[in-house]
Amino acid sequence: MENTRQQKIERLIQKDLSDIFLRYARTLQGTLISVSEVRISPDLSIAHIYLSIFPNEKAAATMAKIEEDKGKIRFEMGNLERHQLRIIPEINFHLDETLDKLERIDQLLQQ
Repeated sequence: MENTRQQKIERLIQKDLSDIFLRYARTLQGTLISVSEVRISPDLSIAHIYLSIFPNEKAAATMAKIEEDKGKIRFEMGNLERHQLRIIPEINFHLDETLDKLERIDQLLQQ
C-alpha cells in the first residue's frame, strides 16, 4: 500500500523525467520516449521508471543509451527536484511492454 507521500513523489519524478526525455529524444532522431509509470520504494531511495519507446525497433538501442547516461539523467533530475527532495533516489529504468502485450492480446482475440 502506497502512502500519499510516495504517490506525490512518483508524480513529481514522472513529470520531471518526461521533460528531461523530451529534450533527450532530440538527440535520438526519430525516437519518442515517454515515462509510463514510476514506482518508488517506501523509503524513497529507489525509483523504478518504466519507459515506452517508439518505434519498437529502436527500443533496445535506446534503452542501452539511457542506461549509459543514467548518471547524467539523475543529475538533471536532482537539479529539478532539489527543493522537494532531500535525497535524490537511485533510478532503475525498465522497458514498459504493456502496449505490446495489449496488441498481442488483440491479435489473438481477432483470430
